[in-house]
Amino acid sequence: MTSPKGPTLTVVPGTKSDSAKTGSDTSGVRVLQPSGWPKPKGYANGMTADGRIVVTGGVIGWDAQEKLQSDFIGQVRQALQNIKDILAEGGARPEHLVRLTWYVVDIEEYMGSLKELGKAYRDVLGAHYPAMALVQVVRLVERAARVEIEATAVVPR
Repeated sequence: MTSPKGPTLTVVPGTKSDSAKTGSDTSGVRVLQPSGWPKPKGYANGMTADGRIVVTGGVIGWDAQEKLQSDFIGQVRQALQNIKDILAEGGARPEHLVRLTWYVVDIEEYMGSLKELGKAYRDVLGAHYPAMALVQVVRLVERAARVEIEATAVVPR
C-alpha cells in the first residue's frame, strides 16, 4: 500500500472568538486547512458548510443615498457594512461567510493599505476570515468606485 502524495486535509472548527460571539459553535462553517501548510493571515484556504446559501451581488462602498465614500478604506468599510446588512436581511451573520471575492481597480492601493484594511474588516465583520480571492480590474461599473466585493454565506440548517 502506498501513501497518498501531497498534503492531507484538516477541517478546523471556527475560532474561539467566533464561538464566543454566538455563545457556541453554531455557525456550521468550518475552515479547511491542509496539514503542513502555513496558516494564512486574514483569509482561509477553503471552507465547508451545510445549510442555506445567501449570496450578494457585487457590493460597493456607497450609502443608502448612493453616495460613495471618498477614500479607498472608507469604500471598503462601507462595502463590508453593506454586505453585513444584506446578510442580516437573509438571516445570516458574518460568521456564516464562506467566500469573499474582492475586485479592486488598483492592487497597489490595496497592498499599501493592508493594516488599515485589516482593521476595517475586523471592525465590521469581526475575526472570521472566509476563503477570499482578490482581482484587479480595469474599472468598475460605478466609475468612482475603488472596490467591489461579492459575498457568499451559508446559514446552518
